[in-house]
Amino acid sequence: MSWRSESIWIEFITGSRKTSNFCWAFILFLGSLGFLLVGTSSYLGRNVISLFPSQQIIFFPQGIVMSFYGIAGLFISCYLWCTILWNVGSGYDLFDRKEGIVRIFRWGFPGKSRRIFLRFFMKDIQSIRIEVKEGVSARRVLYMEIRGQGAIPLIRTDENFTTREIEQKAAELAYFLRVPIEVF
Repeated sequence: MSWRSESIWIEFITGSRKTSNFCWAFILFLGSLGFLLVGTSSYLGRNVISLFPSQQIIFFPQGIVMSFYGIAGLFISCYLWCTILWNVGSGYDLFDRKEGIVRIFRWGFPGKSRRIFLRFFMKDIQSIRIEVKEGVSARRVLYMEIRGQGAIPLIRTDENFTTREIEQKAAELAYFLRVPIEVF
């Protein structure tokens, strides 16, 4: 999603709060909870879950492994839910031609670097760079090449844009910023 005027372009970036992340966190939570309950029922010798009789799963080694996978899955699920709650990766890119300043803001993990804020002058932008890698794991990334700071990615690598969409976005941004486009 973006907003544009004559001299300002704001590109809003979605973070971790995507439907796929909610689905994976929920599935992982339920699966790991199931593993932990099966491991616990094998330890107690009682049927905590009616699907698996406790006599079929011996605590050593199957029950221990199931419990370990359940605990590990709960930790990973907790991590995913925290990134969704904190909305890690969300933010905006603001290009202001009137002031000649570019501001890039992203939310990070809690701590000293929770707010990631980059600010630089438009005259320092060398080019807009498109990196396209086709194949089984296709990768299309849009970068902004900054003099003295290197390339800053503007689009997340997990967003599934087509080559045409990336080229269109790069062309519009390069036209707005009045810089050339490089393709790699």
